[in-house]
Amino acid sequence: MEFCSCNEKFGVRKQLPEFEVPSMTTYCVSPESIKSAVSQALGSFAKQISIQLDQVTVVIDAANYLTAVLALRDAPSCKFEQLIDLCAIDYSEYPKGSPDGLRFCVVLHLLSVSLNQRLRVKVYVPNDVAPMLPSLIHVWSAANWFEREAFDLFGIVFEGHNDLRRILTDYGFIGYPFRKDFPLSGHVEMRYDAEQKRVVYQPVTIEPREITPRIVREENYAGMHKAV
Repeated sequence: MEFCSCNEKFGVRKQLPEFEVPSMTTYCVSPESIKSAVSQALGSFAKQISIQLDQVTVVIDAANYLTAVLALRDAPSCKFEQLIDLCAIDYSEYPKGSPDGLRFCVVLHLLSVSLNQRLRVKVYVPNDVAPMLPSLIHVWSAANWFEREAFDLFGIVFEGHNDLRRILTDYGFIGYPFRKDFPLSGHVEMRYDAEQKRVVYQPVTIEPREITPRIVREENYAGMHKAV
């Protein structure tokens, strides 16, 4: 393979050795292999393991949460050293709810740099009224802000977190905005008061309205009702 630089205008050409670009599949672990490794590492802690869109997902019970994630981090066939993301789901308005019948679910996305493999972990949080899980900050330090975000937006408490406070909303914010029952316009609104020279809260003044306007079409619009 030949590479040329701007020195060509001076008649200088540099010959570089040819090389092959390796296919990504050469280094990627197949989902079936990851599924087998996770199943072996977790044993009975794995309630369900599935493969969808080449992504392995394992469901674990909340009672085994800490033990299971430590196994995924330390097992030689897993080595998930990095927590890429931690988020939550509110299943309250899903047509069939969650598979476990619980409202909230915490989802982890893990990465093994050593073995170049990824995994999704799901755990359904017990107690819909006061959802709580152990914190993972002592397993992966990256869990710190992720857990604060899940607490701020969904109200899930992570027991053992040493700084569990709101991170995206104001400290005086009321409610958890990513819950399905949270009103779209919120409970209060915030504005700057020139007389008091500070930010104040007040009841929401936005009037409820339909987001999508009603569309009235003519009869036989675009031939929709035309007889065949």
